[in-house]
Amino acid sequence: MRRYSATRRIETASRPSRSASSIAAVTILHIAIPTITAELAPSPSQTLWILDVYGFLLAGLLIVMGNLGDRIGRRRLLLLGSGLFGAASVLAAFAATPEVLIAARALMGIGGATLMPSTLSLIRTMFPDPRERTRAIGIWTASLSGGIALGPIVGGVLLESLWWGSVFLINVPAVVALVALAPRLVPEYRGAVAAPLDLWSVTLSFAMILPVVWSVKAVAEKGALGPAPVGALAVGLLFGAVFLARQRRLSTPLVELRLFTHPRFTGAILGAGLAMFSLVGVMLYNAQYLQLVHGLSPLAAAVALLPVMAGVGVMSVVSSVLVGRLGYAVVFGVGSLVAAGGMLALSRAPVGDGLVLAVVAAGVIGAGIAPMMTLATDVVVASVPASRAGAASALSETAAEFGAALGIAVLGSIGTALYRSRVLDGVPGDIPAEGAETVGSSLGAALGVAERLPVQTAAELSDLARAAFVDGLSAATVTAAVVLVVAAIVCPLLLRRS
Repeated sequence: MRRYSATRRIETASRPSRSASSIAAVTILHIAIPTITAELAPSPSQTLWILDVYGFLLAGLLIVMGNLGDRIGRRRLLLLGSGLFGAASVLAAFAATPEVLIAARALMGIGGATLMPSTLSLIRTMFPDPRERTRAIGIWTASLSGGIALGPIVGGVLLESLWWGSVFLINVPAVVALVALAPRLVPEYRGAVAAPLDLWSVTLSFAMILPVVWSVKAVAEKGALGPAPVGALAVGLLFGAVFLARQRRLSTPLVELRLFTHPRFTGAILGAGLAMFSLVGVMLYNAQYLQLVHGLSPLAAAVALLPVMAGVGVMSVVSSVLVGRLGYAVVFGVGSLVAAGGMLALSRAPVGDGLVLAVVAAGVIGAGIAPMMTLATDVVVASVPASRAGAASALSETAAEFGAALGIAVLGSIGTALYRSRVLDGVPGDIPAEGAETVGSSLGAALGVAERLPVQTAAELSDLARAAFVDGLSAATVTAAVVLVVAAIVCPLLLRRS
C-alpha cells in the first residue's frame, strides 16, 4: 500500500512540472523566428530582444522567486506565475508589433521564473524520503526534456498549417490544467517564519545578474570581446561583490552563503553548471550540423535530436535506482564520463556520412548528462531545510542558466574562431572581399552567398564552408569533453564529503 501511495505522489509531482511549457517556449521560438521576422519585420535589435528578453528576466528573477515562494507559499506562487505565463502567451500569440511581442516575452520570463523553483521546492516538501525524492526529481527532469524535445517538433507542425502566433498558444492548455488541478493535488507550503524580502538584496541581485547575462550573450553574438561586454561584466561583478557583502550581514539573506561551506552542495551546484555548459553549447552545434551540413529540414532535424531527449528521459528516471545501489558520487562520475565519450564521438562526425554517428553520439551525451542534472538537483534540494528549499532550488536553476549561457558563449566562440580561420584561408579567389567577410561570419551565411555564385564556385565554397564548420564542431565538442572529465573528477570528490 505504501508503494502505491508513493507512486501516486510522484505522479502528482510530475503535474506541477508544467515548467516544461516554459522550456518548450524557448525551443519553439528558434523554429518560429524566421516566420516572425517576415511577418512583423522587427529591426535586428528588436529581433535580439524577442529572443533574449525571456532569458534575461528568467535568470534575473529565479533567486528572487525562490525566496518569495518560501514566504508567501509555493503553490500560491506557482499558480500566480502560471496564470501570468498563460496570459502572456496569449498576448504574444496575437502581438501585432515587435514592441508588443517583446513586452509579452518579458512577462513570460517573469511567469517562467516562478515555475522551476516552485515545483522543485514542492517536491522537497512532498517527498521527505530520499529515494522517493530522487525518483520524483528524475521524473521532473524527464518532463523538462520532453518539453525541449517537443518544442521544435510541435512548432514545425504548427508553422506548416497555422500562423506564427499558434506556437505560443500551445502553452495555454497546460496552464489551464495546472490551475485547475494544482489546488486539489498539490499541498501548500511556506516557511515557518515569513520574513519580508530585503528589497536592497533584490535590487542588487538584478544589478549583478543581468549585466553578466547580457555580457555573455553579447560575446556569443559577436564571437569576440569588446568594450561594452567587458564593461557590463565589470559592473555585474562589482554589484555582485556588494550583494555578497550584504548577504553576510543579514539574518535572513536572499542567498544562504553558508550553504557553499558544504562540499556536497557546492559539488552539486558546480555539476549542474558544467553539465548545462557542455550540453547546450554542443546541442546548438548539432542542430546546425544536421540542418546545414546534411540538409535536413527544421522538423526533420528536431526528430533526429529525439534520441538526446530519450536518453535524458530514461536515465533521469533510472538514476534513482542506480543511486540506491552505487551512491551519488559513482553515478555522477560515470555519467560525466559517458557524456564525455559521446562528445568525443560527435567530434569525429565527418562532413559526408556522419548523420548516424551524430544522432547516436547525441543520444549517448543525453544519457550521460541526465544523471548529472537529476542528482545535482536532488542533492541541492536535500541539502537545506524544507523552509529554504525554494531558495536552494533557485540557486540550482540559476547555476544551470549561467552554465547554458557560458556554454553557448565559450563553445560558440571556439567553433566560430576555428571556422572563420579555416574558411577565410581557403575562400575562392573570385569572391569579392565583402563576400568573403560574409562567408566568414557563419556557415548559414556562406551557403547563402554560394546560392548566388556560378555552379562550380558555389560547390567549392559550400564544401569548404561545411568542412570548416565541422572542424569548429570538433574543437567545441573536444573542449566540452574535457570540461566533463574535469567534472567527473572534481564533483564526485565533493559529493563524497559531508
